[in-house]
Amino acid sequence: MDFPLIPSGTVTSVPGFLAGAIHAGIKEKDEPDLAILYSRMPCVAAGVFTTNLIKSAPVTLSQRHLTQRTARAIVVNSGCANACLGEQGAKDAAEMARLTAEKLGIPSEEVFVASTGVIGKPLPMSQLRNGFPKVKLRQDGGHELARAMMTTDTMPKEIAIKVETKEGKFTLAGVAKGAGMIHPELATLLCFITTDAAMDADFLQQSLKKAVDVSFNMLSIDGETSPSDCIFLLANGLARNTEISFNNGEAFQSALGEVCTYLAKSIAQDGEGATKLIEVTVEGAVNQTDARQAARTIVSAPLVKTAIHGGDPNWGRIAAAVGRSGAKVTEGKLDIYLNDICVMKQGRPIPFDQDELRTSLTTANKVPIKVYLNLGDGRATAWGCDLSEEYVRINSEYIT
Repeated sequence: MDFPLIPSGTVTSVPGFLAGAIHAGIKEKDEPDLAILYSRMPCVAAGVFTTNLIKSAPVTLSQRHLTQRTARAIVVNSGCANACLGEQGAKDAAEMARLTAEKLGIPSEEVFVASTGVIGKPLPMSQLRNGFPKVKLRQDGGHELARAMMTTDTMPKEIAIKVETKEGKFTLAGVAKGAGMIHPELATLLCFITTDAAMDADFLQQSLKKAVDVSFNMLSIDGETSPSDCIFLLANGLARNTEISFNNGEAFQSALGEVCTYLAKSIAQDGEGATKLIEVTVEGAVNQTDARQAARTIVSAPLVKTAIHGGDPNWGRIAAAVGRSGAKVTEGKLDIYLNDICVMKQGRPIPFDQDELRTSLTTANKVPIKVYLNLGDGRATAWGCDLSEEYVRINSEYIT
């Protein structure tokens, strides 16, 4: 991390942002399931959404609200995705925005809505209507919001950093949720990012897309994507720095990339049933597109993920994944390293101590896989996790 971390930082570590959460009754367990994030000042807004053609009502509503490029609040619930419910889902998403707006005294168009949980399950609107007045917004409420977003997550994902540039100082922070149904082009993840930097709206949108492309779009847990995925970035300008735009945004882009990468890796590490973080780096591809494709194919391959889970040094599965990835590959130039041990050189096996590698794979919390195509300058990194029996158990009992 090139930027100083704020200890116990969260989205409300950024000046001007408040949050709060309650248990509104969506989840059976007594844990937070409804939260609001609010900026005291109007914000420049950016957003990225799922590419799944089946989109939840909150995603459709928020995409429409984003067209004005300004926002003040995000309302989020867990336990129910409000997806595949037709007209009723659209009405409920609109009411979520309206209830939030009335509570805060702002237009409903300045509210983004996010929902995560079971598809095809209606929101319990009568309980939610009773819940909104009970949400208390506080400066340290970001931690509550991070927990209210969680579904099968075992831990909240939060980060806040301080950034100092020649344009001025500002804070950048984020929270995310996600553990299953995770794959490139977004997945069952929600992420909210805040900053007090003064930002040009067009640059903010481009900057978010670039940061997502090298972080969340290089993340795979199980090859699935959902109708609910969204990432929002709100900038309230309270830092009063020189406005950051296309001609001076390099430092902001770097900082945003680090925040998104940290959160993406946190999601990979907390994958459903996961015991190991897998980090795949591909170098020497013909171009970056090929490198990205190869890295994402390896990290999402079930046979690679199960081998890592079992501590099995079956590197042939990595080679096979590279070969089917769509990237240009010359077998005689291919080098593969598994957990920092060379297992293939110039397309041929390299003798190694299988017992030693098996032991290192079994005991490791993080397993690096490095692939050198030796064809060009393209480079990319992807993150994922092992695939375990616990993943099957979680997803075979999800609604029962």
